[in-house]
Amino acid sequence: MKILFIVPYVPNLIRVRPYNILRSLSARGHQITLLTLVTDEQDLADLEQIKPYCHAVHTVQITKKDSIVNCLKVIPSRTPFQSVYSWQPALLKLAGDLDTYDVVHVEHLRGAQYGLALKRHTHLPVVWDSVDCISHLFRQAVAKSDDFVRRWRSRLDLKRTEWFEGWAINQFDHVLVTSKVDKTHLLALDNQPHSPTAPITVLPNGVDFDYFQPNPAVSTDANTVVVTGKMSYHANISMTLHLAHNIMPNVWQQNPAVKLIIVGKDPTPEIAELNQHPAITVTGTVPDIPPYLHQAALAVAPITYNAGIQNKILEAMACGTAVVTTSQAISSLNIQPEREIAVADTPEDFSQTILNLLQNEEMRKEMARAGYTYVRNHHNWDTIAHNLESIYTDTIHAKKYHTHTQPSQAQSLLLS
Repeated sequence: MKILFIVPYVPNLIRVRPYNILRSLSARGHQITLLTLVTDEQDLADLEQIKPYCHAVHTVQITKKDSIVNCLKVIPSRTPFQSVYSWQPALLKLAGDLDTYDVVHVEHLRGAQYGLALKRHTHLPVVWDSVDCISHLFRQAVAKSDDFVRRWRSRLDLKRTEWFEGWAINQFDHVLVTSKVDKTHLLALDNQPHSPTAPITVLPNGVDFDYFQPNPAVSTDANTVVVTGKMSYHANISMTLHLAHNIMPNVWQQNPAVKLIIVGKDPTPEIAELNQHPAITVTGTVPDIPPYLHQAALAVAPITYNAGIQNKILEAMACGTAVVTTSQAISSLNIQPEREIAVADTPEDFSQTILNLLQNEEMRKEMARAGYTYVRNHHNWDTIAHNLESIYTDTIHAKKYHTHTQPSQAQSLLLS
């Protein structure tokens, strides 16, 4: 199958979904042309890691100024800022002969405009991977974020995003999300009840088991807990501050020896400031995450946002580390609480669960083993790619793609 894969940011080990989908589809023999945007030197370095899995890679640079201008242009309209933030029409000019592709895969709300342009001007079947319901994330940010600017920004774009997502699910040939929660919230936004909604399929995230795996050679520190994630992402910021300010003080009151390691790139000033606490280490960007998971007795994720699949949880379990999280975080997982993962929702319960597991090595190891078995059985990227392959095939057949479309006409419309 020849796939045109469009993603508004370079796939890498942090943006695990597109990175592993590309790798797995390539391993299954598909020919992939990747169109993506670059912003800095790190993006260019990350491209070198993904190129071996692609037939061709084409990029266009986008600057912060470009994104701001895009957003300013849509202020008078109902178009959300997120949907135009990554719009660079020059990117589509690099697709080449559009009639050579069997299907188009477009990721995220920030990439939706590329798919919509192709829907308007070609007969290509377009699969939109929404990933999350962004308006659902915005609603939670408005209600829960500790950052005033972030709350204001989310509130500003919320109504626009609700309208756009409710409209967009009727525009594509198939829609993907990572969880049942996101599917439910997207369907609730449908604002075109008389138009046929595209099929919406839950395609969960997997784990790269070559990268995230147990390492028995590493000694575990029985008094270390770790939290991971990109520390500029608002949901991770909220989670980490909640952990440091509301949960860990209860832990330290009973066991002052416990250490907290915060691992993740681009920590905001409020996260970096936690480094001043003698029991907290904020690493910033690290070359590899698994060693920190191997070292820690527990991975903790007191997640307060209910959306998507939490990769940090799956990755910790794949490394053979026991995990403590919230009921919201596992709402999209078919997992057994208290056997494969520990669940606690209040700060008091969360801190007590941490203390109990740190004190009970056998219980902690048994939970780690069960969690590892769960993630191996349910979150394998090859299985996910196989399911995506079937979605592509069904979408192509349903679309009844007309191979007689003149490429010159489609291309001229697209580039106009």
